[in-house]
Amino acid sequence: MERHITAPIDKETASKLRAGDYVYLTGTIYTARDAAHKRMQEALEKGEALPIAMEGNVIYYMGPSPAREGRPIGSAGPTTASRMDKYAPALLDMGLIGMIGKGKRSQAVKDAIVRNGAVYFAAVGGAGALLAGSVKSSEVIAYDDLGTEAIRRLTVENFPAIVVIDAEGQDLYETAVQEYCTL
Repeated sequence: MERHITAPIDKETASKLRAGDYVYLTGTIYTARDAAHKRMQEALEKGEALPIAMEGNVIYYMGPSPAREGRPIGSAGPTTASRMDKYAPALLDMGLIGMIGKGKRSQAVKDAIVRNGAVYFAAVGGAGALLAGSVKSSEVIAYDDLGTEAIRRLTVENFPAIVVIDAEGQDLYETAVQEYCTL
């Protein structure tokens, strides 16, 4: 099924998404990769506030290339999500509703997705230039010293993604293999 949704995402919307749905996101999402996640975990361990509220937000595991003149961002492809698996459950428990990346997730992340009624989206790897076309603005909001791994606020329009793990725990990577094997 094809769905057009607005980010931030509420739990009701997330609960209606199903593994395999094609989604077009419009609104505000945030970027954060390994170094930013590590720094957020360190802030939490010190009892400090995070630079972004997690409630209802979506984090895109992406480190953009520099923007060309007249564009808000350079290539904007996803990175491997499993590198954030040790950080994701805590953020999901704080209200993070969506993550965008590529690749499989750990059982701990899947459990946290179900526990919190969240969702994991995949963006197509290798299509960074195409995905950048959906980014209308980009602003570094935290950890500027991390360069491409800084946290950015992106305004996106019809950003294409596929629901891989839905709020009920259905995992497209598993169900697609099972379906293929029965053909």
